[in-house]
Amino acid sequence: MSLVDSHCHLDDEKFDADRDATIERARTAGVERMMAIGTGNGPPDLEAALRLARQHDFIYATVGVHPHDAAKATPETFERLEELAGESKVLAIGEIGLDYHYDFSPPDVQRRVFVQQLELAAGARKPIVIHTREAWDDTLALVRERGLPFGGIMHCFTGSAKEAEEALNLGFHLSFGGILTFPKADDLRKAAARTPEDRLLVETDSPYLAPIPLRGKRNEPAFLVETARRLAEVRGISPENIASLTTQNFNQLFKLG
Repeated sequence: MSLVDSHCHLDDEKFDADRDATIERARTAGVERMMAIGTGNGPPDLEAALRLARQHDFIYATVGVHPHDAAKATPETFERLEELAGESKVLAIGEIGLDYHYDFSPPDVQRRVFVQQLELAAGARKPIVIHTREAWDDTLALVRERGLPFGGIMHCFTGSAKEAEEALNLGFHLSFGGILTFPKADDLRKAAARTPEDRLLVETDSPYLAPIPLRGKRNEPAFLVETARRLAEVRGISPENIASLTTQNFNQLFKLG
């Protein structure tokens, strides 16, 4: 299988001791490309993922302010994001969105920063990568108001079939992670089964959310194989077909050869 991990946090401190070995294990497992998510610990450092992408031809990056860090954003943050968005290794603005589960940044600040980044992405002609938790309606409403001119990813999608349909109608790709393998995730598997084949992506969100049978361990891109196998079972096709479809979808969304 040849896979693309569409969402991993390779800059996370949990990889500090063996980051190079982690990347090599991923390649050995068949993960040919990885998109490292560039939110890091928030502003002022906006290049956490880009530093890694610059070191490896097969690693790409996003840049953005996570909703948890929205309160840290300043005018200089957006100026720098606009500069970084022009780099060839930066594929998307993300992960951005709304998270009302935690109170790390006030909701009104999250919404303002989200809107600014939606506008920045449109100006840079880049897709977006969405994080939404307990804020589904507000997230979709803000995207709907501004459109999705260059596409986007609902990262680590965990919604229902109805929510999947809403996101797909807006033009999103749905990215499925380790939660798809969890025993109680039947509704999520129904959504994954109904997602059009040209909108499917897979991810690890590593170091978080390791799939069955590795749940409880630190997640890493090599474990993407387990999620791809489960998605193949859900859709009644081979893991090789899932790998081919999701790789093609990633490459088309980001205009990669």
